[in-house]
Amino acid sequence: MSALICGSLAFDTIMVFPDQFKNHILPDKVHILNVSFLVPAMRREFGGCAGNIAYNLKLLGGNPVPMATVGQDFGPYREHFAQCGIDMSQLKVIDDMFTPQAFITTDHDNNQITAFHPGAMARSYENHVRDVPGVTIGIVSPDGREGMIQNAAEFRECGIPFIFDPGQAMPLFNGPELRDFIEQADFVVVNDYESNLLQQRTGWDEKQIVSRVKAYITTKGPKGAVIHTPEKSYDIPPAHERRVTDPTGCGDAFRAGLLFGIENGYDWLTIGRMGNLMGALKVEHPGTQNQCFDFAQFNEEFKQQFGYSL
Repeated sequence: MSALICGSLAFDTIMVFPDQFKNHILPDKVHILNVSFLVPAMRREFGGCAGNIAYNLKLLGGNPVPMATVGQDFGPYREHFAQCGIDMSQLKVIDDMFTPQAFITTDHDNNQITAFHPGAMARSYENHVRDVPGVTIGIVSPDGREGMIQNAAEFRECGIPFIFDPGQAMPLFNGPELRDFIEQADFVVVNDYESNLLQQRTGWDEKQIVSRVKAYITTKGPKGAVIHTPEKSYDIPPAHERRVTDPTGCGDAFRAGLLFGIENGYDWLTIGRMGNLMGALKVEHPGTQNQCFDFAQFNEEFKQQFGYSL
């Protein structure tokens, strides 16, 4: 079984400003803002929704196939994925562009200033779902606008079940376009804020969305998750992390748990718990792809948290 992970691969450059932004910004001068922050601490992480989901799915023993457009600077990320044993056959290099990049500066209050360069992601439409053999499930996660529309349509045409994960790409689409995504998808996953926004944009309430999919999944951070199906709703208890180091990427880890659970035929309570535990294990580590375990270790942790084995 292969899971086609459509979305972005990106470099995240994370910098820490050892002070508070508010001490260096004059509120009455924001119309002529010109500030510079010295950031002695910096790290570069592998990221992007497709990259993060693929990495986490591989940890569980899945067979992820990320599909994305990357740039001339992709070499270090390629080496990282090669070491992980992740299939890179559907990654297309755009030689005259850069891999998507996020530059994030965080202060001591955990306020963030972020600049995102989409780079090669803008040409994600050059990849095609219909050209990938052996796919049994997929996900359309944040990516270039045209690419997301095309990927959803081709999953539907090919009869491949897929998750629609609008995430931070939701502002790219109007109400009718979001309704089209939902009509085509088998599953929709959002966080609680995105759920409210999706309902506002589409004009459909929760029941109307649920009636069009097999499952409408909403994550609620430390409160767990809720999975609505046309037949029944499930409140999914949270998994408990040993420490909170960095929440970045926990949503992508959750989605990997969903994909693995759906692909392997688990019930919805178990699928939701797998997603929550994947998110909790991610939170314990900095960055988005630094946690390391195998399925046996995950299963043992699952049994300790929820009282039964997978």
